[in-house]
Amino acid sequence: MAKKDIQGREDIRVLMEAFYTRLLADPSISYLFTDVAKIDMIEHIPVLVDFWDSVLFQSDSYRKNAMQPHMVLHQQSPLQKHHFQTWLSHFNSTVDELFEGETAFLAKQRARSIATMIELKTSRL
Repeated sequence: MAKKDIQGREDIRVLMEAFYTRLLADPSISYLFTDVAKIDMIEHIPVLVDFWDSVLFQSDSYRKNAMQPHMVLHQQSPLQKHHFQTWLSHFNSTVDELFEGETAFLAKQRARSIATMIELKTSRL
C-alpha cells in the first residue's frame, strides 16, 4: 500500500509522536530529553508541530527561537556528533516508515540542515 505525503498539522503530529517515541527509547540520546532538558512531551509535541508546520508549510505558527534551547541544553550536557547522527537517523527512518513524497523528502532535507546548523553552532561554544 502506498504511503501518503505529509499534508498538514495532523500528519506532522503523527510524525513527531512516532519520532519522539523512537528518541525516548534510545538510551544514547533519550537522557538529553528526560534527564537534562526534562521535557514534558505533552507540552513539547504541539511546539514541535508548530515548528515543523512553519518549516514545511511556511505557516506562521512558530515564533520562538529554536536555536536558544539547544544552546542551553549544550551548556548543560555537551551535544556530540553522535547525538546529531542519532537524531537524524531516527528522524529519517520515522519519515520513511510513515510517509513518502515531496514534503516528506523536504522534511528530511530540512532536518539535515537543522541538525548541521545546531551542530556547527554548539561546536563553537
